[in-house]
Amino acid sequence: MSTSFVVVTLLAAALVSFSAVSVLLRAKWVVEPLAEYRIPQTWLPWLGAAKAAGAAGLLAGLLVPAVGLLAGIGLVLYFCGAVIAVVRARFYGHIPFPLIYLAPVAVALALR
Repeated sequence: MSTSFVVVTLLAAALVSFSAVSVLLRAKWVVEPLAEYRIPQTWLPWLGAAKAAGAAGLLAGLLVPAVGLLAGIGLVLYFCGAVIAVVRARFYGHIPFPLIYLAPVAVALALR
């Protein structure tokens, strides 16, 4: 296990955890754009839980590689879905926001 893999995985887990907490606490700067994308408010706990589980899976993957791999794949799919939601809502200027979270997860998978 390389140092770069561990550092990138920890960074990815921290970013995804921050995103999960922001959704679960319904931070205004997160909830308002989601409403504009027509994401139902009832989905927010599930979306936050999915991110939190993914972040935990990335960390667990440092000890159990298969768990980290599955968590990384799940998070990549999650954030690709987020990009699709942004594009579907035609907020093209917001596309970089889910990519900020997707990038370190994808790099962690690539370094695996």
